[in-house]
Amino acid sequence: MTNWTSAADNRLRKELRRVWRRARWTTKVAGEGANDGRIAVRRAAGRSRDVVFNAVKDVYRRLRRPVRSAHRRSAQIREHWEFHRTEWEIESEIETIVRRERLLVVGPWLSEVGFEALYWVPFLQWLKVAFRLPEDRLVAVSRGGVGSWYQGVASRYVEIWDHFDPTDAAKRIAERGLVKHYEPSPFDQDVLEAVARKIGTRDFDVIHPGLMYRLFSLYWSGHRAMGFVDLHTRFTRQTPPTIIDPSLLPRDYIAVKFYGARSMPDTPPVRAMLRGIVAALAEQMPVVLLDTGLLLHDDHGDYTFGGADVISARDWMTPQTNLGVQTQIAAGARGFVGTCGSIAWLLPRFGVDTSAMFVNPEWLHAHVAVGMRAYHKLDAGRFAVTDLRGLDPAGAGNLLMRARTNAL
Repeated sequence: MTNWTSAADNRLRKELRRVWRRARWTTKVAGEGANDGRIAVRRAAGRSRDVVFNAVKDVYRRLRRPVRSAHRRSAQIREHWEFHRTEWEIESEIETIVRRERLLVVGPWLSEVGFEALYWVPFLQWLKVAFRLPEDRLVAVSRGGVGSWYQGVASRYVEIWDHFDPTDAAKRIAERGLVKHYEPSPFDQDVLEAVARKIGTRDFDVIHPGLMYRLFSLYWSGHRAMGFVDLHTRFTRQTPPTIIDPSLLPRDYIAVKFYGARSMPDTPPVRAMLRGIVAALAEQMPVVLLDTGLLLHDDHGDYTFGGADVISARDWMTPQTNLGVQTQIAAGARGFVGTCGSIAWLLPRFGVDTSAMFVNPEWLHAHVAVGMRAYHKLDAGRFAVTDLRGLDPAGAGNLLMRARTNAL
């Protein structure tokens, strides 16, 4: 009996454990099913939400796209309107001045030589033609003996250095704090007083270089194409002045003017290359260096080189005549080689083949394009630019890098 009871008890326990395991398994499966259901419901709800959200977002994008496009177009229109307004305001200001029919003083020019040669004088040529101004109504005011640059523009020329000491003037000009001559300064007023005494009247209006700077800044900043400059300039052929005795010069020669600038930094590698260029030119024919020996406010330091058949023109120059003498010498040369800038921009108009050189073109792109286009259209002297870094693949390619390193 005892054995039977024990067996029954074991059997019962075994069945109870089996039932418990099945109940626990059923509970687990039911829980997992419920959890899977909840997950399925959440996923379905998520998919529904995504569908609705994407549909709303798609509608929003469709609505936003034209709004954003309209906003961009509006911003572009406002920007272009500002540029056009600047252009119209300047032209309106010029027209107002011209309509008063008084004597016109164009200047005074007190900033960079290169901008005077490449932009200011052609701008005045355009101004004269566009407004049908007779030459005897215009008086040009500049420095360095550049009266010949204004032939065909003004019948009279006033030399600033005849009335002011260049060294003192340089200090006053530097007080502006700007190289570009965007606005008149107190020194401008003093120059205009001297002009009034020279021409015998104060009854005149002024076409200030700031008008040209403000107008062409639209091109230099990239907001106008080159055609904009074409519309406001007129390049003409010119004849050189006679300031020094031509017998001082060789019968055939090459004019050279290298000077230190941002595009041609004065460093030992650059200087060595330029010395080699001058020596190679001197082997072909005499070289006349247009080094002035002067340190004026708008000048950069000239490179000077010696050697056989290399002649310096510095003894023939004074502050009042230095640019005029350089123009005369270069205009009579078989060709001109020099830094890309200063009178290099002018000489093709005298029929001189010009080779303008640089090491760093960063500040030249816009100006080179204007010069090459203008002189090609004018059928003037050839204007070619040369990157010195390309002349010596073994080392010249590092000229700019070494120049910047030496400047630090």
